[in-house]
Amino acid sequence: MPKFRNLINAVSLCMIAAIAAAAAETGRRVIIYDSVATEVALPPASLAGVGTGDVWVTFAELKRATRFVLKPQGVCRDELCFPVPKGRRQAFLSRQSSTTWFNLSEFARLLRQPVAFDPEQSVWYLGPRPAEQNGYLLSLLAPDFTLPDMNGKPHSLKDFRGKKVLLLTWASW
Repeated sequence: MPKFRNLINAVSLCMIAAIAAAAAETGRRVIIYDSVATEVALPPASLAGVGTGDVWVTFAELKRATRFVLKPQGVCRDELCFPVPKGRRQAFLSRQSSTTWFNLSEFARLLRQPVAFDPEQSVWYLGPRPAEQNGYLLSLLAPDFTLPDMNGKPHSLKDFRGKKVLLLTWASW
């Protein structure tokens, strides 16, 4: 099963790379959010220089790329809602002609999401929020795994639940 999952991840990355390359050729941009690549339009020139490396999107693109929508109580997705700080609304929103643009990069900074930007390909990758990154740390429950001992006998972490365990790890890279 893990090999199949790795194959799916590799295929997904290849597809995302192809979408990014095609978008760069057409002058469009790509946002990768929750491992899904979404092509979005270029913002007006007046926003292009605001916050170097920031990605501005329309509300329709925000919803399509991230499933977040702007509501009176904040930027929301399902039951999750993040208020936009009142004193910083201009950093998040900009009205250009008849369209309101949303600064997705500023939103990521608010949520402390890691962001990687490739200016050559016009691709933004927004990583998981800290709450998602540290799910195991917040619950203080390590994920279960099974490894063989020196004699080849398999041992699972779940076999030691309720007992103190010291895990030593090592990597060669």
